[in-house]
Amino acid sequence: MYLLRLITIALLLFVYSCNQNLSDKEKKEMWSKAQTTGAIIDRSGTKFNSATNKDLALQDAETRLQTGGGLFGKGLDVDGIINQTNNNQQVATYGMPINQYLWRGSLETISFMPLSSADPIGGTIITDWYTSENNEDERCKLNIFISGSELKTQNLKVTSFCEVFKNNRWIARNVDASNNIKIENAILNKAKKLKLSSS
Repeated sequence: MYLLRLITIALLLFVYSCNQNLSDKEKKEMWSKAQTTGAIIDRSGTKFNSATNKDLALQDAETRLQTGGGLFGKGLDVDGIINQTNNNQQVATYGMPINQYLWRGSLETISFMPLSSADPIGGTIITDWYTSENNEDERCKLNIFISGSELKTQNLKVTSFCEVFKNNRWIARNVDASNNIKIENAILNKAKKLKLSSS
């Protein structure tokens, strides 16, 4: 763990020193290059091949990055790396602090679904498509966003996507907003139980 912290700090100092030598024009040029479609797709970790279906790859990439952008969410907090205190309010993070009970409650509530990505730094959980044995012609996936260090309803947002299989292809279907609220309530209840059991 100490070696990981040391490497991370050395990497931060290197990146910082490199940026100090850049002019404003060079920084703007680097930023504009980072915002190209190819760069967005590359850094998102999307599993879709942009050569095969660029629109789908870009859509998935933007979904993955919509928590604030970049590798470390909303910014790298060196103090968070050095002083990794794991108190009752938040997970030790590099950027945006998130509530550990909301995070664990989310993962446990959707444990039956396959995960596409889980980012505790940005507070994002994205599932892969899930189909139940009872209804093989319908599939759904979830995007869960956790923000803030307190166990509050406002710090949790669930978005679901569903498709039905018709005419040999998957077609998007409207999702009732109340279903997202039900999932949020299940996660909140699980998070509260986890908090009670730990105290």
